[in-house]
Amino acid sequence: MDKLTAFLTLLFVMDPLGNVPVFLAALKNVPQRRQLYVIMRELVFALIVLLLFLYGGRFVLAWLGLSQEAIRIAGAIILFLISLRMVFPTEGGIMGERLEGEPFFVPLAVPLVAGPSTMAILMLMTNSEGEQLLDWTLALLGAWGVSAVILLASAPLARLLGNRGLIAVERLMGMVLIMLAVQLFLDGMKQSLA
Repeated sequence: MDKLTAFLTLLFVMDPLGNVPVFLAALKNVPQRRQLYVIMRELVFALIVLLLFLYGGRFVLAWLGLSQEAIRIAGAIILFLISLRMVFPTEGGIMGERLEGEPFFVPLAVPLVAGPSTMAILMLMTNSEGEQLLDWTLALLGAWGVSAVILLASAPLARLLGNRGLIAVERLMGMVLIMLAVQLFLDGMKQSLA
């Protein structure tokens, strides 16, 4: 995997466009003057978690005795379930019931930006091609940066796209993520059977 492929994969799995409606819903009761601060705080929390998984992922895998194939298949299943809920939403939304008050760490930082599939992909990248750690760091920072710009502009984006546009984007991103999940699953199965 090269830097560009890693960047695009991480960006699609982080799914900033699909997260815009969820961020707006979670911040509905937060005063307007605090919303940008809360989004930036949650993005920084997510980046810290993702960097921990990027740099500590191989040690976690070794400590738990997990194979790359197991992580790949588990990440694919989680990504598939999340993506399926994006394409066919349930009453409570993607993340279930909404918490009252200002969000802190959950659900915006984790699991929306730093989700289990993103963490699994980071662990796989460092475990399989650990010598490219600088490339993976740059890809992660780039994907996080693009996600940050999109999520910080979530209110203007919502006004520009409208409710139907946001729903269409969420469904489209869900379809792309389903394809990524299937590919991850097939790769994991192929490696385990080889």
